[in-house]
Formats: sequence, structure tokens, C-alpha cells
Amino acid sequence: MEIYNTLTRKKETFEPLHPPHVGMYVCGPTVYGDPHLGHARSAVSFDILYRYLQHKGYKVRYVRNITDVGHLENDADAGEDKLAKKARLERLEPMEVAKYYTDRYHDMMDALNVRRPGIEPNASGHIMEQIDMVQQILDAGYAYVANGSVYFDVVKYNRQYHYGVLSGRVVDELLSATRDNLEGQEEKRHSVDFALWKKAQPEHIMRWKSPWSEGFPGWHLECSAMGRKYLGEQFDIHGGGMDLLFPHHESEIAQSEIANNCRPCRYWMHNNMITVNGQKMGKSLGNSIMLEEFFTGRHPLLAQAYTPMSVRFFILQAHYRSTLDFSNDALQAAEKGLRRLFDASSALAKLPLPETAANAAEVDGITKKIYEALDDDLNTPVAIAHLFDAARLINAANDGKAQLGKAAVTQLRQLFDDIVSGVLGLRDDRQGAGNAALLDGLVKMILELRQTAKSNKDFAASDRLRDELAKLGVAVKDTKEGSSYSLQ
Repeated sequence: MEIYNTLTRKKETFEPLHPPHVGMYVCGPTVYGDPHLGHARSAVSFDILYRYLQHKGYKVRYVRNITDVGHLENDADAGEDKLAKKARLERLEPMEVAKYYTDRYHDMMDALNVRRPGIEPNASGHIMEQIDMVQQILDAGYAYVANGSVYFDVVKYNRQYHYGVLSGRVVDELLSATRDNLEGQEEKRHSVDFALWKKAQPEHIMRWKSPWSEGFPGWHLECSAMGRKYLGEQFDIHGGGMDLLFPHHESEIAQSEIANNCRPCRYWMHNNMITVNGQKMGKSLGNSIMLEEFFTGRHPLLAQAYTPMSVRFFILQAHYRSTLDFSNDALQAAEKGLRRLFDASSALAKLPLPETAANAAEVDGITKKIYEALDDDLNTPVAIAHLFDAARLINAANDGKAQLGKAAVTQLRQLFDDIVSGVLGLRDDRQGAGNAALLDGLVKMILELRQTAKSNKDFAASDRLRDELAKLGVAVKDTKEGSSYSLQ
């Protein structure tokens, strides 16, 4: 099996440190908002890796973190903690926000049939491990204290090591390009230094005691500390989205190399980004689509509701390192393609098992090509193309235009079970699409009745409809633009 290593910028034969055991760490969500298509792409991409490694007989310890503290509004160690800001705006405790959105993330990933990791640590639950790592870096002379905050000395580190080894960035260029008017910049020796520990301002909600101040850990630190705790000082695979390559993963390498005297892992893997009609997806551009909106169809950019499996199959039809462009046409094509696969699977289950060797060699060839594609850096689009070759053969046999012998049918059934259901994680949820559309239509009809009641100043009826929906797990939100709903 070959995987592309971002660190060496080439495909390499995967050789775990302690076979058959594999240590795998993937950066999880920052839980201050609902999961969107970008979250789905990363989760599905590394779910395929997790499933395929297990399918090949490896014993995988899969760790995926939950960031619930320390992720500031920009990458220059400035601004408000994203989760704390959400808590302040909604007048909640930060851990209430974290719990709510962690549950939302799990619900959406479960719908996408993403297997949960074996270990899912929270950053806030590992403060002591992060403080210990900061102290180790200070003791080694690669960090300094400034007004109660602790910063990693990137310039000193770069003299002996290479800050930029993963991303290809050059420290001198970063220094010249960095703006000097950012909050907290005056504390740093160099503009490229990053925070290991931040002293909390009086208004900051989330804070812990440390030898340097009452504060909170820097964002990059959590993955180094938790990866070391659960996988050791060096493990096999570290994954995440391309947007984390710099500065997050670059900083992880630097701080782990000083604290552990070695780089944290051997293989770095990154999934690429989502675009919408060729444009980067983002809230500021108004084209960010939450997963629940895909499943209900309630977004202006969506022509219809899509089942979770249609979304998963859409993601798998592009290589994980390629940009994935969203459009309704692409999702509808994925929906049709998935239907063809499951129709073939249903036909396969009913095929007879004649004692003949008909088409056994062809099925052998298809099976070999599918495994070659998956062994080639998880090339799911090519693997799926060969699955459609198998589907055409099955349909021809089902229509009486070809014959499949017992061995061929048995092998195809195993192939669909191992690859379609097992590795690709696809399940037939077409009934769910009808249910989602039905639910959406019924709720919209009730909301229209409620709006009529409000227009007639029958507020008792309006409130009763809202309360009855709430009992069924449907939360109604009234705005100036009208009423909307979400599933609780």
C-alpha cells in the first residue's frame, strides 16, 4: 500500500513502526458551530483510511481530538477564543456550547456512517499534559515567557531545524510578510513565534492555573500533547485538512521535535478543500452549507434534499487530495450512481449459482483493479469506476445477456460486502431520502399554518403549534425573514 506523504511530497510504501499495530491521529473539529461539508470531507477521507487499514489486517489505534479551548480568531495568537465567543454571545457556559456542538458533530458523522475513533480526547481535558510539554520546551531553551504568556522561539528553532519542512514556507519570508500591528505582537521576540500558553485577559472565560499565569494553552499544543499521550512520542500517521498544514501542523512538528527529540509521526496526510462552483466555501461568502441543510434541502444553493449516503458517495468520487467542487448537478449524479450500485447489489443477491466458471477471470480482474486503486493512495474514484464495471456485469447476468458462474457470483458478493459496505462505508438509505423530504414538507406545512395563525392574531394557536413541534424534536426559530426549523 502506498500513501502520499506531505512531508516528503511523494508516495511512499506504508510501513508502520510496530506492525500490525498502527497509530493514527487526525485533527477533529473545533466545536463552536454546526458541521459543514468541509468537516464531512475530512472525516470521510480518514474514515476510508481507517477502514482500509483494518480491512488489510492492521490493528489501528485511531485518535481524533475535539478542540474546545485555545482556538483563537486568527493564527497570530490574537482575538477571542472561538468557543468562548460563542458562549458569550449565546449566554451559555463554554462547556455547554462544546457539548452541544460535539453531539451535533457526532450525529452528522453517524448519519454519514463515519466510524467513531477509538479515542476522542478533548483539549480542555488535557491541560496538565499541555503544561508539562510547555515546561519541557522552556527547559530545552526553545521558548520564553513574556508577561505571563509563553511563546515558541521559531527563529532559534529554525537555526538548527527547519520550520517550514512540511509546508515549504521560509522563515525569512514569513518575517518580512508578517504585519506588526496585531494584538499580542509586542510580547513576541519575532513575529513568527507562536503561543504555547496565553495569559488570560480579565474578560476571558476559560482559564487554568499554570506556572506562568492563569490562562489557556495555545491551539497548536493540544495535538502534540494528546498525540504523545495516546500514541507515544512518534507514531505512524497524522491527518487533517489542507487548511491545517500551516501553521497548525508545522508548529506541531516544531514543538514535538523539541519536547520529544523526534518528529511526531512518519506520514503526514492532508485532504483537500471544498469549493462551490469553483469558489472557496466560506461563511463570509454566503456559500457555506451545513450538513443538516444537505439532509433537509433547506439552503438557497440546494435544489433538493440529499441523503447522507449521496453526500458520502459524492465525496468519494474525487480523490482525497483533489479539490472537490460542489454543485447540485454533481450531487444528483452521485445520487444516481449510488442507486446503480445498490440496484446491482440487490440483483447480485438474487443471482443463481450455476456450477460453471463463466466470467470468473473477468471478476478476478475487476477485483484486482479495485484493490490496486485503493493501494494507490486510496484512489476511491478509480475503485468506484471498477465497481461500476462489476455492476454492468451483474446487470447483464440479471437481464440474461451474460452468465456468471458460482465462483464469480460468490466473489462479487464478497467484493460488494468488503468494499462497498466495508471499506467505502456505503449503505442503502434511499428510504431515508423519502422520509427526509416527507418530514421537511410536513414541517413547512405546519409552519405555514402557524404563520396564518399569527397573522390572524391567534397567538395561542401559534404557540401551541410551536410547542407541539418542540415535543417532536423540531426547534422553531422566528426571525424578521420568517420562521425556520432545526432538528434537535
